Amino acid sequence: MDIHDEILSEGDDEGIIKNDEKHLSKSSTEAQETKRNHTSIKRQVSLKTGFSVLNRERKGRDDQRKVQTRSGTSLGVFDLEAQQTDFSILKTKSSPSKQNSLLPRKLESQDINGVDDDSINEVVPAGRYFAALRGPELDEVNDYEDILLPTDEKWPFLLRFPIGCYGICLGLGSQAVLWRTMATSPATSFLHIRPAVSFAIWLLALAVLIAVSITYILKCIFYFEAVRREYFHPVRINFFFAPWIVCMFLAISVPSQLAPHTTLQPAIWCTFIVPYFLLELKIYGQWLSGGKRRLSKVANPSNHLSVTGNFVGAILASKVGWNEPAKFFWAVGFAHYLVVFVTLYQRLPTSEALPKELHPVYTMFIAAPSAASLAWESIYGEFDGLCRTCYFIALFLYIALVVRIKFFTGFGFSVAWWAYTFPMTTMSVATIKYAEQVPSIISKCLALGLAFMSSTMVSFLLVSTLLHAFVWHTLFPNDLAIAITKRKKGREKKPLKKAYDIKRWTKKALTKNSENKDTSKNNG
Repeated sequence: MDIHDEILSEGDDEGIIKNDEKHLSKSSTEAQETKRNHTSIKRQVSLKTGFSVLNRERKGRDDQRKVQTRSGTSLGVFDLEAQQTDFSILKTKSSPSKQNSLLPRKLESQDINGVDDDSINEVVPAGRYFAALRGPELDEVNDYEDILLPTDEKWPFLLRFPIGCYGICLGLGSQAVLWRTMATSPATSFLHIRPAVSFAIWLLALAVLIAVSITYILKCIFYFEAVRREYFHPVRINFFFAPWIVCMFLAISVPSQLAPHTTLQPAIWCTFIVPYFLLELKIYGQWLSGGKRRLSKVANPSNHLSVTGNFVGAILASKVGWNEPAKFFWAVGFAHYLVVFVTLYQRLPTSEALPKELHPVYTMFIAAPSAASLAWESIYGEFDGLCRTCYFIALFLYIALVVRIKFFTGFGFSVAWWAYTFPMTTMSVATIKYAEQVPSIISKCLALGLAFMSSTMVSFLLVSTLLHAFVWHTLFPNDLAIAITKRKKGREKKPLKKAYDIKRWTKKALTKNSENKDTSKNNG
């Protein structure tokens, strides 16, 4: 029995071993087949599986759009660390390699939601701004566009502080010139305006200029990439002339308490006009030489701001006693005013991005001719025929804008509105000069009426600015205009391509499966 039991036990052991070997061989065979099927399924997808994959992709993409509306390149779907480092895209001396090193490792080898390196650090073409943005100031992103930074959170203050804030300085600085002229002009002597009023406005304009300049210098230090994008913005580039124009406004209207002498030092004019002239050479050179930033491509009413600075510089040059440089800048400004005026008046096809409806931005049309008349009167000392020609052109454009009041309604408040006040103020000063040469009740009433409208508009904007800044905290929203991508991503074409590929793969899979079945039947 013992021998028989040992033989049976040995047989059972051999059977178990054989069964284990069969099971192992069968498992290995199934694993190989599964691996082979898994490998082949990458190229060949069944019809049912293929469309289920497509549906999952579409559903996932729709869910992502719901979570991340118009901010596909933001890192809102990732962790908090990624969100904090996302603003480094527009920081000074930022590079894609440094930015990616701060992201999680799983994102280092991937393109952040389709954002390429060129969209971050390369120059954005001028035409791209017109295509991606809308509005008179080109500060609103189109609904179908995406941006580099998240929109579901508040950006740092410096990123939300635009160059357009110098429009506040333009409005207050021009008001200082207006009230000084009203206090000293014989045409408005019946108002008995004290010099202390213009002195207070001058101090306010100086304080605002210092505050805005310090803030924007900090932005240049910490977020230079954002400043560079504003420089290449076809509208905002004109506001880089604004600081020097404001300084010249303040030099022209300096109170007698601070400068008792009537003649200013030439060094003051040189300090302000040199950076302005260098920037002017750069911009006008682009207009003249052609290319992607020629005038017909980037023309907008804000271009009058760069032209008006020539006439303001000519006024200051005559104040310091340099009439020849004053004549030079007057000639340069008048030549480019004619070119800009004709380009915008014709509505060239390349400027279709300009809004059709009338908007306060079109008050910039009256800035250059009114400043030209003031500069000519300051250089030659009389309001002669050419001076009056420029003044009457500005007066006609002013009336053409005022009678269309309905076009000035229905727009939300913006800091850029401040830039539209100094043309009205310049026109008021020119009217006061005209009333000095042609004293009459009509001219004096016109001067008083325009001055009242200008001061009322500035007061209204000042109150609105203070309310939006300190009460409602809505003065500086996220500046989406500087966060657009360099190229349009064209996301809508990719799902179509994927759907076509899946159909092609499933068709091949069905064809190959049918061929395999026919072959197996023939072999059988």
